[in-house]
Amino acid sequence: MRAAKSGSGMLCQQTAPAWLNASADLIRLGFPLPRTIATLLRMQEIIDAHLVQPLAGIPHASTLVALLVLALIAWLANWLTRRVLLVVVGRLAKASPSKWDDAMMGRRVLARLANVVPALIVLGGIVLVPGVPAWLDTVVRSIARAYIALSVALAIANLLDALNDIYEKSSRHATRRPIKGYLQLLKIGIYIIAGVLIIAALIGKSPLVLLTGFGAMTAVLMLVFKDTLLSLVASLQLSSNDMLRVGDWIEMPSQNVDGDVIDISLHTIKVQNWDKTISTIPTWKLISESFRNWRGMQEFGGRRIKRALLIDQNSVRFLDLHERQRLRRIALIDDYLDKQQVELAEYNAKLEAAGKDPVNSRRATNLGTFRAYMTAYLRSHPGVAQDMTLMVRQLEPTPTGLPLQVYCFSANVSWVPYENLASDIFDHLLAVLPEFGLRLYQAPSGADIVAALARPGDDAEEEE
Repeated sequence: MRAAKSGSGMLCQQTAPAWLNASADLIRLGFPLPRTIATLLRMQEIIDAHLVQPLAGIPHASTLVALLVLALIAWLANWLTRRVLLVVVGRLAKASPSKWDDAMMGRRVLARLANVVPALIVLGGIVLVPGVPAWLDTVVRSIARAYIALSVALAIANLLDALNDIYEKSSRHATRRPIKGYLQLLKIGIYIIAGVLIIAALIGKSPLVLLTGFGAMTAVLMLVFKDTLLSLVASLQLSSNDMLRVGDWIEMPSQNVDGDVIDISLHTIKVQNWDKTISTIPTWKLISESFRNWRGMQEFGGRRIKRALLIDQNSVRFLDLHERQRLRRIALIDDYLDKQQVELAEYNAKLEAAGKDPVNSRRATNLGTFRAYMTAYLRSHPGVAQDMTLMVRQLEPTPTGLPLQVYCFSANVSWVPYENLASDIFDHLLAVLPEFGLRLYQAPSGADIVAALARPGDDAEEEE
């Protein structure tokens, strides 16, 4: 029994770390120690009483106990890192006025790095475990190295996401020069390097050996990452030429896209359509196919109104003196009528002096007068941008009437105010059109035919 007890004591001394044994000696001498160390010492006593002593006669018991102690220390370090260190750092980050630390904590950068601590303890502590087989030592070391490489890669990836968040919130060039695509490319490179390191750690080979074989796999890699390379080139062109920004309104009929750009990444462009659906477009398609960007209109400050009234050509005629006098009650064209009367009088007086035929004289038309009224009305409308192009033009006659086109810009580029303005303008023009003796062209409908057949004059003629 004495030998067993001495053996168990030696086993305990072997499995316990040197600093823990020193702490126990200090307690025996009467020195106060922190509660954490006292808890560890208590845990050592429990392990010695319930685990070490019962296993004293079992082969490789010291190795098993040492492995358990190592796992316990790794778990404890992980717990302390997450429950103590990360909590303290998180509170300091919230109290700090800067935003970069909030982004780091929000993306869990330190949480990813915390996973490295237990792996490092296992990697360094496996050497201290007595009697570990060579194959077990190799397996534990390989897994620990692979886990460290994975954790560091994920931490760096989260760090890049945090940098993108900081850039989008703090930089005024974020919408014009997004860096999300470039950071995603860096993340791909980091994942590739991490994959090489993990494979090298698991198979026990140098990473350089694996990298030397990549030369023969270049064609395969280019085939696998074809879309990535195309997207990278497209992202560079979009960024360098300032073709697309977050918030731009784009229209791409080939992809059924019509809405605002909400996200620009390496591989895809996300667009929120006007019906609130989300369309995802491959980045390279914006280079290979055409699309319309309405940013210029929004920056210009005016949205174009380009619509036409189709006038019945049979209603176009000259105005007589009585009609000209009647139109003078319209204040917008009073000055126009005066100016035109003087101009026509001077022109016709020259023709009479030369003995020309009166048929060659100039006279005012109802269409020209109405066109002048349309121009004056647009000039006086508060919703029309007066510092931009404004005109009313007559287009080539068509079988469906004579187009009288309004070409101007609204002062408000928002969709709903723009549509309301255009509707108000043409509501008024359609209502005032008969005042000038003009008719709007409209193909006859069934109601028109029924009304024509039901005229009393037509019935009388049929009876005769």
